[in-house]
Amino acid sequence: MQNNIAELVDTLIEEDLSKKDINRAISDLEPEEVALALESLPLDQRMQVWETIEEDDRLDIFVELRGEARKLMLRELSENHIELLFKDMEADDLLEIDDTLPDKLVDIALKRMSKKQQEYYQQANTYGDEEVGHWIDHDILVASQSIKVSEALRLLKKEISEYSDVIYLVNRTGRWTGCVKFHSLIAAQPHINVSELMEEDYPSLTASTDVVQSAETVERSSHIALPVLDENQILLGRFDIGSAMEILRETYEGQLMSTAGLNEESDLFAPVKRSARTRGMWLGLNLLTAFLASAFIGIFEATLQQVVALAVLMPVVASMGGIAGSQTLTLIVRGLALGQITRSNLFSLLDKELRIGGLNGIVWAIVIGVISAWWFDSFALGIVIGLAIIVNITIAALSGVLIPVLLDKLNLDPALSGSVILTTVTDIVGFVAFLGLGTLLLI
Repeated sequence: MQNNIAELVDTLIEEDLSKKDINRAISDLEPEEVALALESLPLDQRMQVWETIEEDDRLDIFVELRGEARKLMLRELSENHIELLFKDMEADDLLEIDDTLPDKLVDIALKRMSKKQQEYYQQANTYGDEEVGHWIDHDILVASQSIKVSEALRLLKKEISEYSDVIYLVNRTGRWTGCVKFHSLIAAQPHINVSELMEEDYPSLTASTDVVQSAETVERSSHIALPVLDENQILLGRFDIGSAMEILRETYEGQLMSTAGLNEESDLFAPVKRSARTRGMWLGLNLLTAFLASAFIGIFEATLQQVVALAVLMPVVASMGGIAGSQTLTLIVRGLALGQITRSNLFSLLDKELRIGGLNGIVWAIVIGVISAWWFDSFALGIVIGLAIIVNITIAALSGVLIPVLLDKLNLDPALSGSVILTTVTDIVGFVAFLGLGTLLLI
């Protein structure tokens, strides 16, 4: 998948393609792959490509976009385009994206659904999005446990959804009683009752169970899907291996991104101000811990004599550069893993990250400079640390992009070694910039 996305991104950026050419380029790709490719484009190019995609393909791709990318796209689309986009939406699609939609758009989507789909949506919302009952698939084969094999075989002539290899059996009240596998039906005599072939010990999930725990249960089981039941053992639907793996991937990705104060829904080309604001909050939190470390170093003020202020504030410079660089590094490592970073979009991405670094550098240079000047009653010291902060955060942004890309080119894992190299770079640059400027302006 990674190579397909990278090739498509390069094609979309470098070549002047017609609508026919673009649709031919994406015809063999899954909606998830096209969505990743779109997220790899700056917003203006993304919207140009979007306009060329066939209307029948747009909804599936839109649902696969990350939350932030989806919000940015909605802001660019006209009301008419949005209504056309939502005309064929089903309950599972809406559940996937409703947390990123205004209530008005959710209402539009619901009104265009069939009553059955509306019921599925309402039922799913009786469970929290952390419960597996919120994410079940209703496209399953269900039959009474009292039917004959010949009747069950007729069900197999219908269109069967992906990840299907059993018929779920229920009693007269809708309670789940077990499953019968397709291959057992095909090999059985037509006149016998399906209950004779039923697997009564087939595992199941309770709708209120944590969705990540449920995903792990499906992954560990020998089945491609497990039935989901309510507290009364009524069959609600199923949770399949495809959904389970998607949940686990998103969970692990979220854990990775959260280590740098980012969200897995972050868009690679989100607006600079929004990205800077999001990351700036994390930098602010880190600043508190950095000043705390500086305060402890200040305990040894008497022994540090005339360079005490520089020694006390050194950890602030290094720490701010380190956290800024790790945010960029994490975003780039994810992009490399998903095949979103290519030679065609690298310079656009580098430009964006440098601008974010510059903006955050200026903001936090002012904050830290004012605090430092007040703390040590030295305007010159505030200027020194402010300039050092700008230099280190900007270099950190540059390093956060280039280090993982270079490591990837050398076939080294940027996720494992990138942070170590980045920390070394930001520490050295921070100390040299701060102490060098201090030597010139203070001593």
